[in-house]
Amino acid sequence: MLLTVLIVYFCLLFLYSRHVAGRGGNAVFYRGERKSSWLLVAYGMIGASLSGVSFVSVPGIVMHSDMCYLQMCLGFIAGYFAVAFILLPIYYRLNLTSIYEVLDRRGNGKNSAERKTASIFFLLSDLLGGGVKFYLVCILLQKFVFDALGIHFLIVVPAMVAGIWLYTRRGGVKTLVHTDALQTTFMLAAAALLVWQLRDAFPQVPESGHLKIFEFADFKSTQNFWKQFISGAFVVIVMTGLNQNMMQKNLTCKSLREAQKNMCLSGFFFVPVNFVFLLLGVLLVLYFQNHGIALPAKSDDLLPLFVAGNGSGITLLLFMLGIVAAAFSSADSALTALTTSTCIDILQKPDNEQIRKRVHIALSGLFVLVVYGLYFCGTGSLLNLVYTLVGYTYGPLLGLFAFALIPQKPSTRPSKFPVILTLCILAPAACFVLDKIAASCLDYKFGYEILILNGALTFASLAIYKKIKG
Repeated sequence: MLLTVLIVYFCLLFLYSRHVAGRGGNAVFYRGERKSSWLLVAYGMIGASLSGVSFVSVPGIVMHSDMCYLQMCLGFIAGYFAVAFILLPIYYRLNLTSIYEVLDRRGNGKNSAERKTASIFFLLSDLLGGGVKFYLVCILLQKFVFDALGIHFLIVVPAMVAGIWLYTRRGGVKTLVHTDALQTTFMLAAAALLVWQLRDAFPQVPESGHLKIFEFADFKSTQNFWKQFISGAFVVIVMTGLNQNMMQKNLTCKSLREAQKNMCLSGFFFVPVNFVFLLLGVLLVLYFQNHGIALPAKSDDLLPLFVAGNGSGITLLLFMLGIVAAAFSSADSALTALTTSTCIDILQKPDNEQIRKRVHIALSGLFVLVVYGLYFCGTGSLLNLVYTLVGYTYGPLLGLFAFALIPQKPSTRPSKFPVILTLCILAPAACFVLDKIAASCLDYKFGYEILILNGALTFASLAIYKKIKG
């Protein structure tokens, strides 16, 4: 039955995408012809931002951190407003297709070293981050569906990616605006119905001990409010504002004003949506306690263990529908944005439709290899892994954009690509070393604020390089 539902889901996405995309073409694939409804984009961004990782990991967070994750979600709102009123006006004024084109303004002409470096870091970050998110759903589908059918994981992954390629290959971002909205509906409906299934535990929630949201006392804690809030704001700035994946859909809105409304509304969405996921986590903990079942050692296993314990039926169906919808809305966006940035920023072939199609296929294959790598290496907490990857790979993007956007005297000579790339590699390497030193010598563990430190080191190294080269 679950395999039938999965096939029907793919067919629905494919037919819907064919209807939306029309005859396709680069203008449709890259920019959606700039005709998207801002409300539709805002709604679809929920599914694209949360992903299957959030669907599984966020409920498990309450086991160790209660509802402190909402502090980060409050920071998300500040981050979305910063993107809406600082970055979006620049992107619309310059009429960009790839947001990394803005880095040419500090690179003395087209195809600057800064722009190429940023696109390479985006390629690395979104391949890894998207791979982690997609790996999760493939593992769960393997466990609940394909193991019983005798179909190996190494076959499931390319089949799933091929399905995503099939419904995005023609319409690209125009398709995603519509399919993301459809998949967000499935994801939120699944989460709400799972909460409703556990409604018998509602009276116990106030006494559960898991409703703590704010942590002000312990500054060393990774759950400290200011760490979480500021990190949340910067995570949104880099994961959305400096991310071709997320901004490409925002740039399909008809005007700057509509894009700003979309961005602000998206920011407010995240608090209630994540509250529902955290509430689901509290209800799951209570369910385990009430039935005398030991809580899993890994927080990511909380929801899957509940689903496994309830066998088949509506619980399993809702769970699979939710994670498939969340994972697909994330993976299809990643492949489309990666194709766009590769063609425009790296290959410098924005108008060649044949190259775009080949790149889309090649990146789909590379995406499969990334998931294979995760399968053989294994992972810990997937949500923490995603944000750790963001801290190290998006930090250089933060530094590059900050350096490009501040007013300063124009450079007399263009930057050298090997130098810029090396500086952007050294910054996260230095952060990794500092994190280890702080943990061993100062008993201080960096959280998501490593992203800010990474960006600051990148900015400082670029400033020194500019001073040297003149």
